[in-house]
Amino acid sequence: MWCELQGWNRRASAMESPPGTTMVAALVHLLVAMTAAVLPSAGGEQPLSKIGVHRATLAIHPGASVDASPPLLGLQGQDQEWVKIGFNNPKPSKDDWIGVFSPANFSDSICPSENQWVEAPLFCTAPIKFQYANYTTTDYAKTGKGSLRLQIINQRSDISFALFSGGLSNPKLIAHSNIIAFANPKAPVYPRLAQGKSWDEMTVTWTSGYSTKEATPFVEWGIQGQIQILSPAGTLTFSRDTMCGPPARTVGWRDPGFIHTSFLKDLWPNLKYTYRIGHRLFNGQIVWGRQYSFKAPPYPGEDSLQRVVIFGDLGKAEIDGSNEYNDFERGSINTTYQLVKDLKNIDMVMHIGDICYASGYLSQWDQFTAQVEPIASTVPYMVASGNHERDWPGSGSFYGTLDSGGECGVPAQNMFYVPAENREQFWYSTDYGMFRFCVANTELDWRPGTEQYKFIEHCLSSVDRQKQPWLIFLAHRVLGYSSATFYGAEGTTEEPMGRESLQLLWQKYRVDIAMYGHVHGYERTCPVYENVCVAKGSDRYSGAFTATTHVVVGGGGASLAEYTAERARWSHAQDLDYGFAKLTAFNHTTLLMEYKRSRDGSVRDSFTVSRDYRDVLACGVDNCPSTTMAS
Repeated sequence: MWCELQGWNRRASAMESPPGTTMVAALVHLLVAMTAAVLPSAGGEQPLSKIGVHRATLAIHPGASVDASPPLLGLQGQDQEWVKIGFNNPKPSKDDWIGVFSPANFSDSICPSENQWVEAPLFCTAPIKFQYANYTTTDYAKTGKGSLRLQIINQRSDISFALFSGGLSNPKLIAHSNIIAFANPKAPVYPRLAQGKSWDEMTVTWTSGYSTKEATPFVEWGIQGQIQILSPAGTLTFSRDTMCGPPARTVGWRDPGFIHTSFLKDLWPNLKYTYRIGHRLFNGQIVWGRQYSFKAPPYPGEDSLQRVVIFGDLGKAEIDGSNEYNDFERGSINTTYQLVKDLKNIDMVMHIGDICYASGYLSQWDQFTAQVEPIASTVPYMVASGNHERDWPGSGSFYGTLDSGGECGVPAQNMFYVPAENREQFWYSTDYGMFRFCVANTELDWRPGTEQYKFIEHCLSSVDRQKQPWLIFLAHRVLGYSSATFYGAEGTTEEPMGRESLQLLWQKYRVDIAMYGHVHGYERTCPVYENVCVAKGSDRYSGAFTATTHVVVGGGGASLAEYTAERARWSHAQDLDYGFAKLTAFNHTTLLMEYKRSRDGSVRDSFTVSRDYRDVLACGVDNCPSTTMAS
């Protein structure tokens, strides 16, 4: 590796660049970093973007060292393990840091330039995580000796650790470690369930290092204790060329491996099924994942207890403290913990956009799927598209921001299954018992006359409210009402052309609740229509539908937003904290909405809706046609 680094440094130094290339490259990287930091919708800076990979240099010190142990991980089939790193630097500094690289040989080639004006970086790949050398060894700056314990997950390749000086802005490689690896780096990992296109279908998606040229992917599944069924899986992947810009196309790129999806069909309502993912190698050997279980969905309209958790903007955080976000995303650990703790009382999860905030650093998608694996492997984990998944200039997004880091929706559309007619569009409907969920994609145009508008109206209008009385509209950006300061600064309380385009539909088809992310906090309105409370905000509603209640529940884990100082009349409840919503349908006439804080699971706001079918049919404001006295 050291020889390759020396040779690579010589090759990089010999590169010829157009005049002013270095200055232009620096300005481009600065623009990307500044945009991510200052845009109100960004919610924080991806910590890996703080590392000046394009400015990294070699400064190997013969007296410095890094050692990692154990050398072999996953001997009992584990997909994540703790690794101890010991290091020494004769010339220590408080700015020294340890970078975790996978693949271990992070210097095997020079990154291609994005264009002739952007200089290729010296180091081709950003680390998958990092931590300061003095994180647990407070006297490191004096002694030059330190150690760390870091959690490492199986990401289909070997791993090495590197000691850098010069801080994150101007990293200098001082020493690198021995290579460690998982016993089977290609093993199938991190299964995630999702509802299929019909109510009696469950999909299982997972990641592995096996292409279809090496092995055949499948799922073994069935009713617990009975004969098991084998179902084949389809395989997808994507390449650097499908990314729209940097860093996803440059230092943030990492091979995503292979993503497999199997469709488990003709499920019996409410029965418990077991499953395990596997790959049959062409020599006949089978590589198995762990065994999991799930409960099949209820029949649409079935009168039974049904519980759905909804939140946005979760992101990922490291339990070992690495990839420090300051206050950004630390709440995601608590949210994940609360959901796992209460998993026996959850039937489905709806994550409405801003999934993991990879922002062009592809390694973070593996990190995220590992974080939510205890949840997503057990109940359907449904996602929506947000600005940090989709937005990129010139990519067809409704917004021209840099928020996706050049991903332009590709990783999200592949890593998670949604029952959309077109995965590129990423809008869909899904039924769960007495619920109908209409999931919009706010990163694509939703205005009247568009394809998405037609989808939204069809989703709302086609539900049989006698069977499925609870109609819920979900979207990432706030198309309804929000008191966020960044909306206030624009002189609005919503996305431009948001509710103006859709409120007639919500009112006409009597949408019970519309829920959003994007604003990192919680807010609930009164039943509101055209900016006016049709009914007072309350903890209990009964009788005929009056108007839709709008709920912002974007406090999954990303750094919290701020509210405007002046409280709007329609704003009934607010909480500037991390949390999530839980909808509980007790039967066809009673629905409970609870907002819970992630720190302790306590209920901070709630309301119930009690409504008979005749109340659904009753006329309200703008939701009944004209009538006559003709007989």
